[in-house]
Amino acid sequence: MNDTTRTAVGGTGDDEPLAELRRLQAVRQEIARLEEAQVRRARLRGHSWVSIASALGVSKQAAHKKYGRI
Repeated sequence: MNDTTRTAVGGTGDDEPLAELRRLQAVRQEIARLEEAQVRRARLRGHSWVSIASALGVSKQAAHKKYGRI
């Protein structure tokens, strides 16, 4: 684990593994929330699904399937 990742998840790797797993789950949920908010902002600003998908590193279909309701 590099220093940036360690800082992001708030652990040193020396902590209790189950506590670290819970912390990682919380980080994943926060990242998912932030990603959805940015996709919503991009759509409101007129960005296409193609450009959003490219920024996310997924196909247009995958991006639309995951975020098409927003």
